[in-house]
Amino acid sequence: MHLYRISSAVTLLFACSLAYSQTPAVPPVPQPTPNQPAPAPQARPTPPTRDPHTPGYVNATELPDGAVPPADKDGNFIIGPTHTPAPEALTNPNIPHGDVFEFVLNSADSKFYPGIKREPGPLGTTDPNDPAKLIVTTSHPAPYTRKVTVYVPKQYQPGTAAPFIVGADGPDGLLFTTLDSLIAEHRVPVMIAVSISNGTGDAQGSERGLEYDTMSGRYAEFVEQEVLPQVESRYNVKLTRDPEGRAATGGSSGGAVSLIMAWYHPELYHRVLAYSGTWINQQWPSNPETPHGAWEFHEHLIPASPRKPIRIWMEVGDRDLYNPNVMRDNMHDWVLANEKMAQALAAKGYHYQFLFAQNAGHVDYATKKQTLAEALEYLWQGYPQK
Repeated sequence: MHLYRISSAVTLLFACSLAYSQTPAVPPVPQPTPNQPAPAPQARPTPPTRDPHTPGYVNATELPDGAVPPADKDGNFIIGPTHTPAPEALTNPNIPHGDVFEFVLNSADSKFYPGIKREPGPLGTTDPNDPAKLIVTTSHPAPYTRKVTVYVPKQYQPGTAAPFIVGADGPDGLLFTTLDSLIAEHRVPVMIAVSISNGTGDAQGSERGLEYDTMSGRYAEFVEQEVLPQVESRYNVKLTRDPEGRAATGGSSGGAVSLIMAWYHPELYHRVLAYSGTWINQQWPSNPETPHGAWEFHEHLIPASPRKPIRIWMEVGDRDLYNPNVMRDNMHDWVLANEKMAQALAAKGYHYQFLFAQNAGHVDYATKKQTLAEALEYLWQGYPQK
């Protein structure tokens, strides 16, 4: 069993403002009309099952059912429909278990994210002058609290600078359990995990959408200035400043922000792990420098930029998201976006591993239990083991 120590919210001494470099300010939006019922949300259609051998998809090595790729091999792989949990994903009573702590951050104390919320109902309307832009009129300022969960392995030596991994949409108990096993077996370095919950909501107009889908360095700066110092001061740990010893992970838009952190701040992060990465047009408010949001990664940014010192592991399911209700711009197909990411990364010579998982949905938990140990081991290739 992990040891949970719950601590109280911290008061950060910063002014509340969304005005910060690199990110357009959230535009003012009208308040919803009192007592006006919200429109019923549209049901999400059932995603079709995609064939990894579709023309235009990447060439990939198809593995026997139940197998995962070698942890030391780059490239594209297809895993079969059976997703048996890896032994490392199961609690092992015979190894040391890290301590898990928790504290709370309030939006009122954040200079980066003072808080917004979108009312229930449709996301917005399409800009008549640009089908790739969404007009959101139901978002307004709103407070939130968020939990930060910190995993400290038993093998950590206080006072030493530790590598670490930052996770979106926390807490992530599977990550902590898997790290227990991998650290005990000396397959990854002795690392700390910082699992940060989002600021609530989802997609355009929400706090989570603003944090995870915005193409800028803002979220990495929030983590650096408002989260990591609290982790160090509260739990007597020292986090490495070496970007080779810093990783980011998440699923869906949490996967997108993991790469966004490393892309805009490669001096901070060099390692990225993403399940069902939202490399699609999800950004709001619109940014003329990246008008197609995270779709820009494979469309323009990676092809047109010098290769960055980033290693990335990513996965997509054969039944991953495909939403024709918002296919106004042909940039809302998660499977196609991940295939295009693999193509773009390969063309630029990145160290990456891409898994196409059969019999798997969006951020598929069975697939994650099967693959996370291998993914982490791949991710930390080249980092010294101590």
